Amino acid sequence: MRFPGIRGFGVLAAAALAGGLWSAPVAVANPAECAITGQMVSAGNYWVANGTNLDAPDWQNATFHVGNLALVRTTGQSNHKTYPWAQANSYRLPEDPKRPFFPDNQAAGEAYLDLYTYFHPEIPLDSIRTRIQAEVASVQAGHRDYWNYVDALNMAMPSFARMSLIDHDPSYLDAMDRLFRSSEHKLFNEFTGLWYRDARFTGSGVFWSRGNGWALAALTKVLQVLPTDDPRRPEYLRVFKKMASTLALVQRRDGFWNSDLLNPWDHGGPESSGTAFFAFGIGWGVNAGILDAARFRPVVDKAWTALSAKALQPSGLVGYVQPVGDRPAAAGPADTAAYGVGAFLLAGQEVAKLQGCSAE
Repeated sequence: MRFPGIRGFGVLAAAALAGGLWSAPVAVANPAECAITGQMVSAGNYWVANGTNLDAPDWQNATFHVGNLALVRTTGQSNHKTYPWAQANSYRLPEDPKRPFFPDNQAAGEAYLDLYTYFHPEIPLDSIRTRIQAEVASVQAGHRDYWNYVDALNMAMPSFARMSLIDHDPSYLDAMDRLFRSSEHKLFNEFTGLWYRDARFTGSGVFWSRGNGWALAALTKVLQVLPTDDPRRPEYLRVFKKMASTLALVQRRDGFWNSDLLNPWDHGGPESSGTAFFAFGIGWGVNAGILDAARFRPVVDKAWTALSAKALQPSGLVGYVQPVGDRPAAAGPADTAAYGVGAFLLAGQEVAKLQGCSAE
């Protein structure tokens, strides 16, 4: 990701290390118009006070903490949870000897890398580096089927891209691209511009909202860091734009996206995790000048209205988050999860930039 300079460092350092509950707020433009910052703080506070299973370095907590650091950068306020969480886990990735390159176990690396951006060289990257280097060797030996479900793109791609830049090692990007192309060949449907969750759904017409949210988030994060002249970039950008175009067409009138993207009669209620990831990705595309603002800004605005007015409860609970799964399913107003809150905070970061009220 592109991160702010000295101001951003001061915000995050104070947030991580200060003894009080909140760091001093950073001045933002037009504060009276920035309800979004309060909404983000409310969502983050609720989760750290009421969330479940907060300690593990798993993919759910990793997604929350990536969003939680977006909260700090956007609002200048912190709940002081991410830095202690990473320290308690010794900046290590989960291990599974039976599945040494299981992508879900790489997700925590993205949060550690966010912290590394500010606290280098204090943040050890040994666990991430060792895992990626071993996977690069495996890919070079011909094994390229690790990312065989669409969630894997978000769990692993950002760390590959960012570690390649840190280590100045293009082999990481080469391996990442081979793994991506394998997934793309099997799971990306060129006609719709959407991704199947895994091979079981190929040809079914079922395109899962959160699964496509993982894919769009992964492409967003990689495009943020990949050099503009990198030869891999055009394909990632092509898929990103194609997804955004389709998503703009199938957005619901209420601003959400359906859990089953192309079937409004299948679990036809609101679903906030996919919606938040789409708002994040499309919002970044508008902010970066990659997507046409006249066409896509209204899409993001509608999505944020849905997320902030309906999904976000007065208590701060982010509801309508589909529980853990691998296909479309229903979500109710009390359904919440770490990854849904993280996605909400990532979306808020981009909407705040669009509104000119981010501390970044």
